[in-house]
Amino acid sequence: MAVAHYIRLHAADNVAIVANEGGLAAGAVFPCGLVLRERVPMGHKLALVDIPAGAEIRRYGTVIGTALGDIPRGGWVAEKRVRMPEAPGLAGLVRGTQAAVAPLEGFTFEGFRNADGSAGTRNVLAVSTSVQCVAGTLEFALERVRRELLPRYPHVDGVVALTHTYGCGVAIDAPDAIVPIRTLQNLARNPNFGGQAMVVGLGCEKLLPERLLGPGAAAGDVMRLQDEAFDGFGPMVEAIYGMCRDRLEILDRRRREVCPASDLVVGLQCGGSDAFSGVTANPALGFAADLLVRAGGTVMFSEVTEVRDGIDLLVARAADDGVAADLIREMAWYDAYLARGGADRSANTTPGNKAGGLVNIVEKAMGSIVKSGSTPIVEVLAPGARPTKRGLIFAATPASDFICGTLQLASGMGLQVFTTGRGTPYGLAAAPVLKVATNSALARRWHDLIDFDAGGIATGETSIEEAGWALFRLILDTASGRVVPWSDKWGISNALALFNPAPVT
Repeated sequence: MAVAHYIRLHAADNVAIVANEGGLAAGAVFPCGLVLRERVPMGHKLALVDIPAGAEIRRYGTVIGTALGDIPRGGWVAEKRVRMPEAPGLAGLVRGTQAAVAPLEGFTFEGFRNADGSAGTRNVLAVSTSVQCVAGTLEFALERVRRELLPRYPHVDGVVALTHTYGCGVAIDAPDAIVPIRTLQNLARNPNFGGQAMVVGLGCEKLLPERLLGPGAAAGDVMRLQDEAFDGFGPMVEAIYGMCRDRLEILDRRRREVCPASDLVVGLQCGGSDAFSGVTANPALGFAADLLVRAGGTVMFSEVTEVRDGIDLLVARAADDGVAADLIREMAWYDAYLARGGADRSANTTPGNKAGGLVNIVEKAMGSIVKSGSTPIVEVLAPGARPTKRGLIFAATPASDFICGTLQLASGMGLQVFTTGRGTPYGLAAAPVLKVATNSALARRWHDLIDFDAGGIATGETSIEEAGWALFRLILDTASGRVVPWSDKWGISNALALFNPAPVT
């Protein structure tokens, strides 16, 4: 019989999580002599001491709630027995003193160099759209492009349609409309697209196609299906086909070249989180994130509601007062956004999170923040904005996997690392996504979907440092095209999803 095992993270914690696969039955005895009063599932919490009603429940050394009733030593600290605390205030937060980060030199990857100095991890043709109305026609044309043209250009990795549900039937000049518009503008500038922008529009939409292109765009970069030159559907498809052919010829001349790791822009995300997220995968990713920053690279972490309850921890890591103010600004904006919708941060946690042992957003936030590592936060980005600095960046996004991924792509992400405890087949057509399992049971079950198993940290088979270094090297190999993530092997990817907080008319 396997030895009963729990994981306690901090000396001040009065709870721990069950580490045994399948959980433990009532009567299980831990080496310290503690006896379980009832069955506790894997990843769920047990009380290490008697916790009276109203007393604080601590994990990560942080109060994650108070007991709704007496919880005896060895009892299951289930969601229904925990009252979530109020959100921390945004006033009076203190910025800490940030030490310089020791540089890490000599690390490179093989990327695609762009004219603007950035480097992509892929060589992809992207076709933007100014309105949803054209999406079906564009996809029809691109299927022909992929079938007939793409095989002629072996150095191009793929063709991606930047389709969405925006562009018309919206309050295009409302203040918050800048979020989806800025996102679409910056999506086309992603380093994986090689600077070969083109836009397919309809002709009567509110979002003018030219608005999506930067200065210096040529007339041939835009086509409108309503143009009188098109006599039917066939000529429309031919026009898209021709625009793609011209750009494929340019992209096919690109080759991978050695680039310093400082040219990498890596996005961090978690989805289907469980109680092991903050114990294994996220700490390992945080260690790798520190290595990337030390190597001069750019690392983005996001998901406002997943860090809101740790705002004091983030402000303490702000590189300067401006960054601290920007962090508070984004939290306050999102608080107001949720309030307008009659929701609060507690709406973040999913049934799967709770089944995986997370009782509320406070506990989830503590585990989520760990993936940002320990380096100073040098910049805060509004949704869909592009960074102006290198280092650790907070890119404000919703926690939705699909919206977060879209916004990180708009912010220049070339590769994403996605941690999960419950599992997800999530992928992106525009950038490689490495999936990291928080527990080995998931990694075994999803052996052809998970790219990295961090579960050995929980069992003592590996350390956070060892896993962090391995993940760092995997990131470099994937950015170089030497490793292909499982989602790319299967050709599965999620649709882009814009964040539109502005009114729909």
